[in-house]
Amino acid sequence: MSGFFEDLEWWKKEWQGMPEFIQEDLTSFHSILVYFETKEDLAKFSKLIEQPLTERTRSVWYPIAEIGKTTNKRYVDES
Repeated sequence: MSGFFEDLEWWKKEWQGMPEFIQEDLTSFHSILVYFETKEDLAKFSKLIEQPLTERTRSVWYPIAEIGKTTNKRYVDES
């Protein structure tokens, strides 16, 4: 069983000399829950914030945030 835990750190050898990476904090400053009594109230709020909201909307950014798509990005060695 001792070999199992040694294998968990195989990546350290591969990452030697790699440039430092700092992830920017993209979390929100604050969030709130808003409850609507009727569909009409939801529609009014949607119009007020100028964003499409439906009964299935779980969250929105205000103002509208540009969400970057990174699933099609790769970082590869130039050689």
